[in-house]
Amino acid sequence: MKNNMANKNYVFSNMKKIIFLFSFLFISSLMAQIEDKTGLNDLLKTGTITVTIGGDFIVTGSFPALITERVDQFITRTYNEATERILRTTTDPVLLEKLREQVEDYSLRDITLKRSSGEILKLDLLKFRINGDFSNNPYLKNDDVIIFPANDIERNFFTIEGAVNLPGKFLYVDDDNLQDALELAGGINKAYENVGPVNIYRLTYDGKRMDVIKTDIRSSTPLIRGDRIVVVAEETQKKEFSVLVVGEVNSPGKIPITKSNTALKDVIKMAGGLRETASLKRARLYSGNAAKLLLEKQFGIKLEEQPEVIDPELNERFLLFEDMLMYRMSNITEEDSGYFFIENQLRTLNEGSSFNLLSSKDSSFELENYIVHDGDILLIPQKKKTIFVFGQVPNPGHIDFVEGKDYSYYVDKAGGLGEYADDDVMIIKSDTRNWIPADDEDAVIEEGDYIWVPKDQVRSFDFYMKRLSTYLSIVGPIATIILIIVQIQALNN
Repeated sequence: MKNNMANKNYVFSNMKKIIFLFSFLFISSLMAQIEDKTGLNDLLKTGTITVTIGGDFIVTGSFPALITERVDQFITRTYNEATERILRTTTDPVLLEKLREQVEDYSLRDITLKRSSGEILKLDLLKFRINGDFSNNPYLKNDDVIIFPANDIERNFFTIEGAVNLPGKFLYVDDDNLQDALELAGGINKAYENVGPVNIYRLTYDGKRMDVIKTDIRSSTPLIRGDRIVVVAEETQKKEFSVLVVGEVNSPGKIPITKSNTALKDVIKMAGGLRETASLKRARLYSGNAAKLLLEKQFGIKLEEQPEVIDPELNERFLLFEDMLMYRMSNITEEDSGYFFIENQLRTLNEGSSFNLLSSKDSSFELENYIVHDGDILLIPQKKKTIFVFGQVPNPGHIDFVEGKDYSYYVDKAGGLGEYADDDVMIIKSDTRNWIPADDEDAVIEEGDYIWVPKDQVRSFDFYMKRLSTYLSIVGPIATIILIIVQIQALNN
């Protein structure tokens, strides 16, 4: 009987242990499924250690860390958490920018790691991030102390420029040499051939004299604070030189060119040649950004879909340039300029404009000899057998060009002269924008020309009274003087 009771107690005890074990496993499994944004579960599972941060860093103090964390992982996590909390304190954009500058003001170089055992390590996390050398990124231990140096990069620095991958300014660390600088700069840029000497420019303490230390890329020349390193190499000319071709060619787009000896004819050939509808006479070559505003107007190209040709700041300047170009050879008086400005703005918005760099008299010669440059834009419009009539006509716009017709033909097609039209009609040449009186015997209207019908200014009664008053104010004193002179002469006689 006693044995049976003992057996029952033994079984019952084992059952309690089994139930407890299953309960523990269930609770542990449940806890593992609960999201822990602070990472506490991971810390509990792997064990925690305490690490202290000191020196010139965004935050200082003691923080929990994983025993499996390396220095860079711990610092990155701590930095991100602190930065997130700090930047959440304001929504003011100016203050946010200042806060970002402050939180980013720390050095990844010359970091001191002190162990509780008394061991002291010097770490360079910037080098670790470049070359992956884990000697600069060891595992953390309990009670480690990480001390950041003062980030006084304005006085404790060296710079490296020239044929390197990452030129820039770096915090100087004692015992830095040329190889350290080259490593931090990402090494020699392979795009450069025949990399020459290395020049180290070194100012004296008072800044009044500069010595030049000449060495080569294989040396380990010691550096001092303030050294400026230049890795000398002839600049590579293997660059993305190109011309943007738009309009009536078979393959429009960016055309690769050489730096300084690709001719227009070669560009057109590489663009697939001209279409039958291309107007070579009206072709225009724009240097730089002058034509960007016109792409959308003349050719329907959406600028937002062409990021390489967008420069919104040029729009206002180009419109001003277009106005000045039209005014330059005109006979517009000051009184007429306001009205012409309005009409010219309407013409620009309706019709678009361009300025000529191809000679309309000998375009084939220009195509053969004109050298294009990087960033140029070549526009090849469709043949446009029209004349644009604007100003004091009822229906301003394009009129089909007819060989040999004079200006009156096109004015009639535009609805005839308006009620307030002036007789001094002008022809504006499409290539030179030269203004020619329409009734000039030598005036010849060509494809693409403009006909400007000015407005005969309507003068009010007040206008004439003011003019009369001005004239009388001039004539009156003169008449008085003449009368006095006559009276004097009469008295003398």
